Amino acid sequence: MSEPVTAEQLKAAVSGSSFYAGMRILPKAEREAMFAIYGFCRMVDDIADDLQGAPSDRAAALVQWRCDIEALYAGGDPGQAAFLAEAMRGFRLDKADFIAVIDGMQMDLDSDIRWPPFTELDLYCDRVASAVGRLSVRVFGMERDPGLALAHHLGRALQLTNILRDIDEDAGIGRVYLPLEALEAAGIVPTTPEALVAEPNLDKAARWLAAHAQQHFAEAHAILAARPKGRLIAPKLMDAAYSRILQRMLAQGWAPPRQRVRTSKLALLFTLARLWLTG
Repeated sequence: MSEPVTAEQLKAAVSGSSFYAGMRILPKAEREAMFAIYGFCRMVDDIADDLQGAPSDRAAALVQWRCDIEALYAGGDPGQAAFLAEAMRGFRLDKADFIAVIDGMQMDLDSDIRWPPFTELDLYCDRVASAVGRLSVRVFGMERDPGLALAHHLGRALQLTNILRDIDEDAGIGRVYLPLEALEAAGIVPTTPEALVAEPNLDKAARWLAAHAQQHFAEAHAILAARPKGRLIAPKLMDAAYSRILQRMLAQGWAPPRQRVRTSKLALLFTLARLWLTG
């Protein structure tokens, strides 16, 4: 039986987020629910990315999370997932979305993802990002249709931006999330992650994927501009910050050697203040 997550563990998982300030300004119930969701995501992500841990131990850890989520919804002993109970009940969070996040982490654990078909990449993005969005929009109080649409588009936009920002870091651990179609469009025949990141045509492949991210951002912008019901300052902050990162990468390009574009916490605070004042 797994042990419940302590308050200290949850705080440690959440406080390092660039969007901690954006979550902190939410009302208490919504804030604590978002901290719980984000804490869960960080914990299962750490399992997938723990390259020092034995694969069998990491797989067992994800299995235990599945069991604990199932128990949480079945009314049994939720073990380490106990901290999700209040958010689950208060905002009627869907079990399938928690399981989808675990499924996404399992994809990383099953094998190092390398130049997947775009359909596989899209599934991965749905599981590790849009599923989190589906949980979040329930907390934000959005109506079903605009909430699901925002989760779909903003989740994918954020995840694709992360992929484009982390090309070198991912290759360093044997992963390449750029889809095969993007590499083919750039005339690249992939062999190894190390060789791929040195490809002079990598910029063209990255821009292929960036165009998909831009389209998802455009769809998310349109949904938010329509001013749907809900507490939307957190998704607006993520939209503004990450679309700015994508624009900076597009201006800089992805030709080697690349310089990683970073998020300025001061800039995030200024953006948060502007969003707070303008609504």
